[in-house]
Amino acid sequence: MKRICIFFVNYGPYHLARVQATYDLAQVCHYNIIGLELARNEVEYSWITETSELKFPLYSVIKDKVLQEIPQAKTLYKLTLVLNSLKPDVIAISGYSHPAMLLALGWCLWNKKIPILLSETTEQDFNRRYIQEKIKSWIAQLYKAALVGGKPHKQYLIKLGIKPEAIFMGYDVVDNFKFSPDQIRSLPCPVEYKYFLAINRFIPKKNLITLLRVYSVYVQTDTLNSWHLIISGDGELRSDLEKTIIDLKLSSRVHLTGFLQQEQLLPYFAHAQCFIHASTTEQWGLVVNEAMAAGLPVLVSNRCGCFQDLVLEGINGFGFDPHNPEELVNLMLKMSSSEVNLEAMGAASLKHIQNFTPEHFARGLKQAIDYALERY
Repeated sequence: MKRICIFFVNYGPYHLARVQATYDLAQVCHYNIIGLELARNEVEYSWITETSELKFPLYSVIKDKVLQEIPQAKTLYKLTLVLNSLKPDVIAISGYSHPAMLLALGWCLWNKKIPILLSETTEQDFNRRYIQEKIKSWIAQLYKAALVGGKPHKQYLIKLGIKPEAIFMGYDVVDNFKFSPDQIRSLPCPVEYKYFLAINRFIPKKNLITLLRVYSVYVQTDTLNSWHLIISGDGELRSDLEKTIIDLKLSSRVHLTGFLQQEQLLPYFAHAQCFIHASTTEQWGLVVNEAMAAGLPVLVSNRCGCFQDLVLEGINGFGFDPHNPEELVNLMLKMSSSEVNLEAMGAASLKHIQNFTPEHFARGLKQAIDYALERY
């Protein structure tokens, strides 16, 4: 039985759902699924995830400390020991930039095992430099197959030199069932007003200062019918956001919830009127999946990796240029007017996101593994 190791930096709710679905599918095709993470805890994502009832084994290289507290050389050494112990036949590796992911790739090549690339990188994520892209192309072609989020991610890997037939879809999914309107609509409404919802880390690329300025214009344009704005999350820009809210005199209409775990977010998804994701760059944007699974219309920056695959223009929402504030103002006015059928848009979101499920991830990864095993 082939041992398939699925390697992430840290297993959060998204990863658990994906690998659980892969485990279920693997029982039919007789693959042995192993979960591997660098650390149970890390700084960037403060997930609290329950792992005691998992069907698949999950190994943590660092178990009792935050990843960033451990010297990188020690982490890489311990990762090597774990891989030598597990002896996987295939490793699905999340990305090619983190040193630990490169080590896993090198381990596969040294031991004549099969590396599968898990990628959500698009060409427009960053300003690309020729030398860096040549090096990246050389690295990418060492993988035997790839699983990507959607169309722009596949296009980028093809440009890096991976064969189109070796690239499969389904990487960026969440557990849709957890956000289903049937599951969450009975949750108590956390507020007494209609609202737009945004969920982000408070970092520059999330474009939240611009969102606040856009929202200020929106309120001034339609004071009587305007909705409130709830922003959930935390991060380095929190004090800047708080100052901007005060400067724009929005304290009574913009509400910061702080960082919330997935379960705590469900009431906000359940009762929002519309979801906004305004990033200037985003490899995918899994919160958009969550919003659609909750049956919400969406306004999504066209710089998000999920835009091409998830947004059906005028059907379940709209895309916008994150550098064009006027465009977003007009869309917010449209959503809170009687111009659009919010219920129909939400239903379209819910229907479309059923094409992006953990089972979709499992099928795509199996296709990538089968492709690689047949050829190498």
